[in-house]
Formats: sequence, structure tokens, C-alpha cells
Amino acid sequence: MEAIKGGEFLIRDVKSDEIFITEEFTEEQNMMKEAAREFVDREIWPNKDRFEHKDYALTESTMRQIGEMGFLGISIPEQYGGMGMGFVSTMLVTDYISAATGSIATAFGAHTGIGIMPIFLYGTEEQKQKYLPELTSGTKFGAYCLTEPEAGSDANSGKTTATLSKDGKNYLINGQKMWISNAGFAEIFIVFARIEDDKNITAFIMDYDKNNPNGVTLGEEEHKLGIRSSSTRQVFFNDTVIPVENMLSERGKGFKIALNSLNVGRIKLAVACLDASRRIITESVKYANERIQFKTPISSFGAIQSKLAEMSTRTFASDAGTYRAGKDIQNYIDHLKAKGKTNQEAELEAFSEYAIEAAILKVYGSETSQLASDEGIQIFGGMGFSEDTPMESAWRDARITRIYEGTNEINRLLTVGMLLKKAFKGSIDLITPATEVGKSLMGIPSFDTPDYSELLSEEKEMIGKLKKAFLMIAGKAVQSFGMELEKHQQLILAAAEIMIEIYIAESAVLKAEKLAKMKSEKEVEGQIKMAKLSLYNAVNTVNAKGKEAIAYFGEGDEIRMMLLGLKRFTKYVNNPNPIQLRKDIAQLVIDANKYCF
Repeated sequence: MEAIKGGEFLIRDVKSDEIFITEEFTEEQNMMKEAAREFVDREIWPNKDRFEHKDYALTESTMRQIGEMGFLGISIPEQYGGMGMGFVSTMLVTDYISAATGSIATAFGAHTGIGIMPIFLYGTEEQKQKYLPELTSGTKFGAYCLTEPEAGSDANSGKTTATLSKDGKNYLINGQKMWISNAGFAEIFIVFARIEDDKNITAFIMDYDKNNPNGVTLGEEEHKLGIRSSSTRQVFFNDTVIPVENMLSERGKGFKIALNSLNVGRIKLAVACLDASRRIITESVKYANERIQFKTPISSFGAIQSKLAEMSTRTFASDAGTYRAGKDIQNYIDHLKAKGKTNQEAELEAFSEYAIEAAILKVYGSETSQLASDEGIQIFGGMGFSEDTPMESAWRDARITRIYEGTNEINRLLTVGMLLKKAFKGSIDLITPATEVGKSLMGIPSFDTPDYSELLSEEKEMIGKLKKAFLMIAGKAVQSFGMELEKHQQLILAAAEIMIEIYIAESAVLKAEKLAKMKSEKEVEGQIKMAKLSLYNAVNTVNAKGKEAIAYFGEGDEIRMMLLGLKRFTKYVNNPNPIQLRKDIAQLVIDANKYCF
């Protein structure tokens, strides 16, 4: 079976046997999952109060313990000190190690992602041999110096300079970086600077010794809304000497390194939000079952049940999409290696191939954790606003996830932009299916009653119709604005929302179908109902955003035809019962007294 390409889900009917789900973890992966979960329960969750009171030393010591467990270099080859396992295993560990506090989630994500991966993916053999064993073991930690006061989302606009010394042996770095995670205890920095008047920035590896600072000055720890024990400082460079052999990749390739580092960082951020959301749901339902009002547990109230159901459904759907994409990336890496590519070449190409999915999942995962923590506070009521309960810190920690690894607004714009770029390059054919959708609008719809006797058959057909809605709108957008489309951001955002909902809802439906095949419909009735609710929510979003987009194109017969098409593409034959679905999903969580999916 040919692997699905990045973004191709929009023009293909994906089958449930083509996706990976967490219930397919190997025995070794399940052991890793339990080891990570046990570590969090023993070392992190009981110390949440210390993390909330800016115990940076605790973050550093916890990270060293994680390094001793071998969890800092899961996918790095053994010759560089790693465990040499696949990307799915990397995601699994990121998922469960990030569950209890955003402080550790951020420190872990920054170190294992943007701290290690640029060296692994772009470093010379000598650089990898020198730096990776220390980074994967946790004897030294990494930081990534990209952001500047005037260079945030526009990463290539940085003002930090790199000037070649007179003897040609070193570069002298001058400038300022800000929001640098792990800066307080890192000893290996990836630094981005501009050489002369180069169009693009260049990346360097810098060794840092606080006893011999080499022109480096660290600012004070930033006082942040959340992730309070994650070390975040400004870094100032004053004629900082970096040997020429520490240039990472080639001159002017820094911007490319930065972008590709974000691709892997985005999907890892999505997976880092998962167990945090699961724990929030578990704490919320425990409280709802214990809290008595009007002589009954508040979990018996429909308003609370609605919240628990939506929190659980979004978390389930995010899980389905994230691990689906993670395995697609792993499969693509394995495919490229089998064709003779090196591990680094294969990973770079794979992360780039699925950059669209990574951006989708970053947006959905981060917004799911924010919604879960916000509703968690609401379920706890006044107690949720107190530092004595875990909801308050969970909400504050979740807020940053919508900002770093590219703001969610930037990522939404990227999903559509990257898709159209692939289409213009010819690597994905959007024109043919978009044209077919346009022709179908002129035809008479079928009034036959379809056979939906198979499990989730109508849901799968609905997903196909939602894809037609996207193609109809995207096709009209390109036809109307061409290369000027990027100037119409609100239109792109509407299209992006449709795209996100399609991928997530499809992932949930395919996971539920695969689970039913592996077990039985009775055993996975909750997952089936969450898939149906996820799709119902997606259909409503596609309908609303589709109307916004179509209205933007103007008026006339073609626009009226598109509105009729949108109505056709978002219409069920058998209307779902969302209130009953929420009640049933919530009851399963209430009876289990935890997130049980």
C-alpha cells in the first residue's frame, strides 16, 4: 500500500487500516509509557507546588533524572548516545512525560526538540560525535537562540550579527535574544546570527561555561503567566567567540534550519498536550463526582456532563490525529532509509513532507488543552480559581502552547499556504478534484436512500463531502485571488479551520472504526460516540466557516450555487443527536471516575 503524502488526506478516501492508533503500541512501547507515567506520578505530580513557585533547580534536577532514564534521546541513533527508536516512541515519551506541569513539558520539549534536533539533522559527523552524547544523556542541556525583540514570527529578520575574525578562525557574535527556554542551565546553545548583509541568517553551535562566559550575559529569569519553573531568559552576546568549525550546516542556511526545526516541534507540542488534557479530565470528573450540591453530585447535572463530554471528545480526536500523523512520519522515514537515504536526510524530508499535518495538530492540540483546563476551572467553580487545586496552574501552563512553535494564527495560515505551495509545485493534485467538485455543483443530486448499515458508513461519507466543501472554497479562492491570496488572511483562516476540522474528525472516525474491528462495537461504544460527536462539531464549523468564505467572494449565480453546494456537503441523511451523545460519553467518564479512553 502506497503511503499517503502530506496534505493528501484532502483528496483521498483514507481507510482505517492505513492509520496507526495507540492501541497498537508494542510491548516495549507500553513499558516505556508506564515508566514515564510512573515517573511523573512519583517525581513531578507531588511536587507541582514547587514547580509553581519557580523552583528552577528542581526543573534541572528532574531533567537530569529523565536523562538517566534514557528519555532524552529516544530516536537518536545509539552511536550518538541515544536509544535508536522510532518517532512514534519519541512522541509517546513526550506525551506522558509532559503530563503534570508545563515547566517540565517546556524544558523537555525545548531540549529534545530545538536543542538536539538541529545538531542531529544538520551537524557534521564531528559535531554530532562531540555534542549529542552529552545532550542525550542529560549531562549537558541545550537551548535555542532564535527569537529577538524585533524578530518573532518573522524569524529571518533577526539583527544579531556574526563577524569573521581577522585570522579567519572564529566568528564574533553580537546581539540580543529573548524568551530562550532552558537558558538558565543550558551549556550548549544553537545561536542564529546574520553574516554581513546575507539575505538569510546562519546557525552556530556555542559552548557556554558560566565560569568563563565568553561575552555572554544572561538576563534575569522572566516572570511569566505560566510554565513558571521553566527557565526563560534573555541572552546577550558581546564579541562572543565561536570557532568557524561550529557553524551548523552552511552559511545562510539558518532560516531553513529554523523552519524545519519547527515542523518537528509542532507535532511534538501537540502530543505534549495530550496526557495533560487526560489528567485534567480525570481531576475534573473526580471532583464532579465528589462535589455535592442540591443533595446530588454535580456530575449528574447536564451542564457538567456536556463539558466532560466535549473535553473527552476533543482529547480523543487530538490523540487520534497526532499518533496517526506521527506514524505516517515514521513510515516515511523508514521508506526513505530503505531507498538509501541517511537517517538525517530521511527525517528532514519526512518532517517537511508532513508539515501541514504538524501545523494542524499543533493548533488543535494546544486549543484542546486550553479548553480542557478552562472547563476544568469551571467544573471546580470557585475552587478552580484557587492555587490549592491543579486547574489554575494547568490553565496558565496551557496558555503558552497557543503561542510558541509559531502562534496558532501563523500555523493556520501555514496550513493553507503550504498546501497551495505543494499544489503549485505539482506534488499534490488539487486541480483535478476541485474541478470535479465544480462540475458536480451543476448536476442534480441523487435522491436515492443510501445504505448506511455498516458502522460509521454515513460518517465516512460525510467526511468525503466535507473535503468537497474545502476543495470548492479553496478552488474559488485561488481562482479569485491567485498569487494575491496571501493578502486575504481572514479568508485563509476560514479555509484553514475547515481543513483542520476535516483532518481531526476523519482521524477520530477512523480510529473508532479500527478499534471496533480490533475489539467489538460494544467494547468501544464510547469511542464510536466521540467520533460521531467530533464529526458533528466539524460539520457545524465547516458550515459556518464555509458561509463566511463564500460571502467574501461576492454575489451572483456562482456564489448562490456554492452556497447550495455547501448546504449539500454539510447535510446528514440521519441527523445525529448531539445532546444524547454528550450524555452517553459523559456517563462513561463519570462511571469510570477518570478519562477512560
